[in-house]
Amino acid sequence: MEKTLFSVADNGIATFIIDRPQRRNAIDYDVMNDLEKALQICKDDQSIKALIITGSGDKAFCSGGDLEVFHTIKTEEEATVMLMKMGRIVYELLTLEKPTVALINGTAVGGGCEIAAACDIRIGSNHSRMGFAQGNLGITTGWGGGAILFEKLPYHQALTMLQTAQLYTAQEGKDFGFLQYITNYENLTEKADEVLKEMIQKPTPVLVAYKQVVKRKWEQSNLWDRIRIEILTCAKLWESEPHYLAVEKFMMKSK
Repeated sequence: MEKTLFSVADNGIATFIIDRPQRRNAIDYDVMNDLEKALQICKDDQSIKALIITGSGDKAFCSGGDLEVFHTIKTEEEATVMLMKMGRIVYELLTLEKPTVALINGTAVGGGCEIAAACDIRIGSNHSRMGFAQGNLGITTGWGGGAILFEKLPYHQALTMLQTAQLYTAQEGKDFGFLQYITNYENLTEKADEVLKEMIQKPTPVLVAYKQVVKRKWEQSNLWDRIRIEILTCAKLWESEPHYLAVEKFMMKSK
């Protein structure tokens, strides 16, 4: 069964949907590989003007890594392999030289928030909730979301979202600056089209040039190096007792 959907509309807007509603649109290796392929298509195809990422249904945008898959990872070395793979994909999303939009159609938790943070624009439904809940599992952000969030939000807001590990309402997310727009679930796609309408009328080289401006800034400030250190920190915590116990508790609840 396919776990993602990828399409390109006549207006040049590509859409990537994580289609695992029964798993709250969690990320596993298949989803990672599909997202990597979709990003490469968006890079190579000059007719593609923008990329939207969202989840299936109205319950979850993305619940982060699928613990049923990743709970078998026990050591720092094993965790590093998985985290580095997704961290590079999230960095590719961040630096994609075309506008990107996260349509947060439901709850965005942990790695789901990291994916959303990597997008240029975040649009949430009224009922959406969002939070970097990794701290509740005894780990930090492991796909680069912490470093990215400090690039996108003011210091206090970013630190608060990361250190509290709380779920925030759509309005709270907008107050923090994490969301740029809030709308009804039924109007999410329409809102994305509205936000992108003026952008996609511009020549692709113009859109690319402006993304390259910020990409050069991130390269000069060694953002990838900071993300890499963040990944290695998370990997070290992965084999800690607090993380092991938190995952075991979660797995027991999900049975």
